[in-house]
Amino acid sequence: MSFHQSISAADIVEAKPHINNYGEDGIELDERDRDLLQRQRELEELDSNTKVNWEMIKKLTVCGVAFLNDAYDMFAINIVAMILGFVYYHDATGSAKNTVPKKWDTLIKIAVQVGCLLGQLVMGRLGDKVGRTTVYSASLMIAIITTIASAFSSSMVKGINVFVVLFIWRVLLGFGIGGDYPLTATIVSEYASVHNRGKMISAVFSCQGFGNVLAPIVGIIVTACFKSGIDSDVLYLDYVWRIIIGIGCIPGVCTLYWRLTMEDSKRFQMETAKAAAANADEAVLREKLLAKQQFSAGGNIEAGATAAVNETSPFTASTAAMDGQNTGTSSEYKLRRAKTFSQYFSEWRHLKVLLGTSIAWFALDVAFYGINLNSSIVIDAIGFAGDIDSDKPSKFIIRNCLGNIIINLLGSVPGYWISVFTIERLGRKRIQLMGFAMLTILYIVLGFGYNKILDKSVPGFIVLFTLAQLFQNFGPNVTTFVIPGEVFPTRFRATAHGISAAAGKLGAIVAQGGFMQLKDKGGKNQFIDHLLEIFALFMLIGFFVTFWIPESKGKTLEEICDEREEYY
Repeated sequence: MSFHQSISAADIVEAKPHINNYGEDGIELDERDRDLLQRQRELEELDSNTKVNWEMIKKLTVCGVAFLNDAYDMFAINIVAMILGFVYYHDATGSAKNTVPKKWDTLIKIAVQVGCLLGQLVMGRLGDKVGRTTVYSASLMIAIITTIASAFSSSMVKGINVFVVLFIWRVLLGFGIGGDYPLTATIVSEYASVHNRGKMISAVFSCQGFGNVLAPIVGIIVTACFKSGIDSDVLYLDYVWRIIIGIGCIPGVCTLYWRLTMEDSKRFQMETAKAAAANADEAVLREKLLAKQQFSAGGNIEAGATAAVNETSPFTASTAAMDGQNTGTSSEYKLRRAKTFSQYFSEWRHLKVLLGTSIAWFALDVAFYGINLNSSIVIDAIGFAGDIDSDKPSKFIIRNCLGNIIINLLGSVPGYWISVFTIERLGRKRIQLMGFAMLTILYIVLGFGYNKILDKSVPGFIVLFTLAQLFQNFGPNVTTFVIPGEVFPTRFRATAHGISAAAGKLGAIVAQGGFMQLKDKGGKNQFIDHLLEIFALFMLIGFFVTFWIPESKGKTLEEICDEREEYY
C-alpha cells in the first residue's frame, strides 16, 4: 500500500478543520482551498497595482544606489590600476615604466569577478532559504567593510605586496557585491506589477551606467586636487588611488539604514507561509497513516510499514501526482508538494531556460568585461590618452578618465535607458536577440577591419565602438539581468538568478584571465583585432541560446513559471 493511496478525502477533512465558505461555483471550500483563493486574490492585487507610493520609491532608490555603488567599485579599478603603475613602477625602465606588470594588473582586475561569482551562488541560495532582505543587508555590510579595507591596502615589510593584499580584499568585496545581483532582481521583480516589472528591474540595473561614469569623474576631481603635488612628486598619487577606492563606500553607507529596515515582498512571505503550511499538513497526514496502519495491523506497527512511510515521501508522491499517474481511485487524496530544485530542473523544458539565461550571460560578459575593464587600452589605441612617458602623470590620468566618460555617455548610458523605456513594449527576448545580432555584426566589422579603420578614420572607429557600447546595454547587458528575475519559481528565484549571474562572472574571468592576456601578442595591443573577432563568436552563441528563453512581457510571475496551485 503506497502513501498517497492510503489517504482518503476524509483524512484531509480531519487533518484541516472544515470552514464554511463557498467558491464561485457554489462548492464548499475547506481551509486549504480558502487559503489558495485568498493568495490568488492578493497576487492579482499586487500584479495590478501600478500606483507610485513611498514604499516603491524607497525600494527603487535603495536598489538603484546598490547598482551604482557596485559599478563604481568594479570599474574604478580600471583607473586605479593605471595610477598604481605610476606609484609603484615610476622608477622602472623601458616599456615597464609607469605600468603595472600584466600578472598584477590581471590579479587586481579579476578579484571582484571571482568574489562576485561566489557571492552570487551563496547569497542567491541564502536569499531563498533565509530571506531576501536579511541577506541583502548582509551583502551591503560586507561591501562597505571591504571597500574601506581595500583603500588601506599596502605591502608588508616581509611578505605579500600591495597587489596581493588588494586582491584579497577585492575578492571579499566582490562576494558582497555578488549578493546584490540575485537579491536586487528578485526583490524588485516580486514587488512590481505585471505592466511595469521589466521597466522597474531594468531601471534599477541601469544605475550601473551612472556608476561607470561616476568612477572616472571622481578620478578627475581627486587627481585635479593633487595636481601640483603629483607633477612635482608622483608618489602623491598614492593618496589619489586610495581616495578613489574609499569613496566607493559612501553610497552604501547612505542607504544602509533603509536596507536594514526593508521587508520581504508579500509574494515571498506567502511562499514561505505556504511551505510551512505544507510541512504541517504532511506531519498530520503521516500521523494519520501510521495510526491507520497500526489499527489494521491489530495494534502493531511493523518495521516494514514504517519503512514504507519513510520511503514514500511527499516528494515521491508529488512526482507521481504531477506526472499524471493514476495511483488510486478518484476519491483518494494525492499529497502535493512543490518540486525540489533538482526535480524541477530535471525536466528539459525548465533546464533549457536556466541554460539559456546562464550561457547568454556568460557569452555577453566575455566581451562586456573584456572591454570595459580595459577601456584605457582602447582609449590609448585611438591616441586619446596621450603618451605615458612624455606627458605629466596628472594629464595622462585625467585624459584617460575623460575618454572613459565620453565612451560611457555616448554609448553605455543611453543604451541602458533606451532599454528601460522600450522593454515593456518590445519585450525582453526581442531586445536581447536584437542586441546580440548587432554586436555580432559590429565586432566582426571592428575585428576584421581594425587596423584599416584606425588608419583611415579614428572618428569612424569611435562611432563603431560607441555603437557596440550602445547595443550592449540596449540589448543583452540589461536583459540578461532582467529575465532570470522573472522566469523561475519564487521558491528558488534568487538561487537560479545567482547561477545565471555567476555564469556571467565566469565569462568575465575568462575574458580578463584568458583572452586579455593575448592582447600584446606580436607587440603592444597587436592582438586586439583578433580579440574583437573572438567576441563576435560569443555574441553569436548568445543569440542562439536566447531562443531557449520564454518571453515574460505582460505575464505574471506565476504564469511565466507555470506555478499552478495543484503543485503545492
